[in-house]
Amino acid sequence: MSKPLDQKRLNNLTADEDNAGRLFLDPTTLKFTDLSGVRILRCGVDTVRQLYRGLIRIEALALFEKPGTIVEFAGQRWHAGRVGRDSGYQYKLQNADLGFILLIKNFNAKVDTLGPHLKIEVSPHAIDNLSPERLQERMDYYASHVLSHVEVNQCAVHLALDLQGWQPPADLVARMHCRARNHRDISGINSLEWATKSSVYGRGETSMFGSASGIQLCIYNKTEQAKAADKLDYWQGVWRRTDDPFDAECPDNYDPDQTVWRIELRYHHSVIQQFASGSVDVHTGAPIDTQTFAGFCAHLDGLWRYGMQSFKLLSRPGYYDPFWTLIRDDVRIDIPVDSLIDETEYKRYYKTSKGFSGKNVELFLGNFISLLARERVGATRAFECLKEWDCWPVIRDHYASKDMTEKDIYRHIKSLLEERHVRWGRAV
Repeated sequence: MSKPLDQKRLNNLTADEDNAGRLFLDPTTLKFTDLSGVRILRCGVDTVRQLYRGLIRIEALALFEKPGTIVEFAGQRWHAGRVGRDSGYQYKLQNADLGFILLIKNFNAKVDTLGPHLKIEVSPHAIDNLSPERLQERMDYYASHVLSHVEVNQCAVHLALDLQGWQPPADLVARMHCRARNHRDISGINSLEWATKSSVYGRGETSMFGSASGIQLCIYNKTEQAKAADKLDYWQGVWRRTDDPFDAECPDNYDPDQTVWRIELRYHHSVIQQFASGSVDVHTGAPIDTQTFAGFCAHLDGLWRYGMQSFKLLSRPGYYDPFWTLIRDDVRIDIPVDSLIDETEYKRYYKTSKGFSGKNVELFLGNFISLLARERVGATRAFECLKEWDCWPVIRDHYASKDMTEKDIYRHIKSLLEERHVRWGRAV
């Protein structure tokens, strides 16, 4: 498929071509679209997840001797408890007032060995209150109290655009084009569209495209979500920052009686690493090569632009929807750091597309299938286990380089299991 074209962008008063205009003209149908009523309330970082490697300190493990209690940690009070295996970790320290959750002891690494034993999740209000440098210092400080031999192990981010004056079209799924390989099942789904790897649920108020282990696009009713989470007062305070008290005619950018829609891009840490390895300074050619949120935050505008080009909302075949052009080109991440979007060439580096690592994937899958066949595990459960593993992105990208989708990988596993059962029976 060729790259879609943008509609002509015009000045609302003069109809002259204007890169900042809100009037769009489809050059073929001569249809005008006026987006002057779209109000950008905020585009910022909604979630930060910073990962660390190291050896768990004995005193940190001692905090979980009595799960469900309040403990003293790093000079503050925290709730200590266990978490489900789906999180990938065994223990949790949480302080909602501070806005931090510490997930400790990776299920796939031994407690007495160096490993990826810590993930720190930061809430929106903590991100909002701290500069990237101070936030990184705070996360590193907590990491030093959990681990010895601390190593930063990449970050994950969610970028969120909140706006009014627009709502998702009824045919959103049909008009959204992307290369997403995965589909994530969600309870309460109203409809599934396997061709675009998307899901729609909650009376059509939420649409999700892509994979949680890659890049995921979510479009949802933020007003309703904030009410359900009892966070509407907080978010209304954030949205009102863009009001103009000096404009007597139109002082309010945020209208409390109108729905706020959120467009959110969620980047898995493996994708951030691909950008860190593959993106280069346009002047020196050096890779940006950063492992921390503070180091990467100057590239968040580039990440937003990349996401808007990876997921394409079309008005008709061959042409972007004017709204998508608007938020792709005009939106900038609200963060107190100078953007490097114009100084960087953004590319993703796929380490496992060929060579030695690819052979390792093939060898692993063969041994994996043999063990599963011996235990009489079915293809569906085998595939679920594989996707829960930390190395799943490596496996997925290896087969993607062979033009195999997730469905193809599942069929491959099913075929290998059947072959072993038929040829070897219970002797495997």
